This record gives sequence, structure tokens and C-alpha cells, in this order.
Amino acid sequence: MPKGLLTVLLLICSNVFMTFAWYGNLKLTELKINTDWPLILIILCSWGLAFFEYCFMIPANRVGAQINGGPFSLMQLKIIQEAVSLTVFTVIVATVFKGEPIRWNHLVSFGFIILAVFFAFLKK
Repeated sequence: MPKGLLTVLLLICSNVFMTFAWYGNLKLTELKINTDWPLILIILCSWGLAFFEYCFMIPANRVGAQINGGPFSLMQLKIIQEAVSLTVFTVIVATVFKGEPIRWNHLVSFGFIILAVFFAFLKK
């Protein structure tokens, strides 16, 4: 598998875990599962999920970075990660948090993110 594709796939996995680490507790509250949990327990559960995020993020950066023979500069890696993060977040919000509509201004924002990726890959 090409390093660029592997990097993106690892970033997708990483961001799925991170999105649930950051926002999963809100869904649990909506479902009335963790309404009486102390905040420290919610934080510890989120950290547990974040561990798996790191298990994908670190390899993605190592495989993808030019420093290690990968195809991407550090700036490109970060911009790819942000685009993947917003895409994963949007998919999860649309499927898990169904009460959150995607509006025109969100789509325009994503268009600007795609433009950022485009400009990051332009050759000087």
C-alpha cells in the first residue's frame, strides 16, 4: 500500500477515536447513560479512547512524514489531518448526533478547508 494512502487511512482511524473521545460523552449524556458520573470519570474514559487515537496518529505521522521517507512535509501532514478531522467529525455528527443539521455555511467552510489542502500541495 502506498505510504500516502496508508497515512490517510491511519488518520481516519485516529480521528474516529478522537471524535468519540471528545464528543462521545455528550451522546452518552443525551442517552441518559452518564448523567450522574463524576467529571473525572468522564475525563478518564475520554483519555482511554484517546490512547487508541494515538495508536493510529503516531504511526500515521511516522509513515507519512518526509523525515522518515514518507511523501508529506510536516505542514502537509497537519493540513491533511485537519481536513480528515473535519470530515470524520461531520460524518459522525450526521450519523450519531442526528439533531445537528449541516448548513450552507458549514459546506462553505469545508470548501475553504479543501482549498487549504490544495494550496498546501502547490509547488512553489
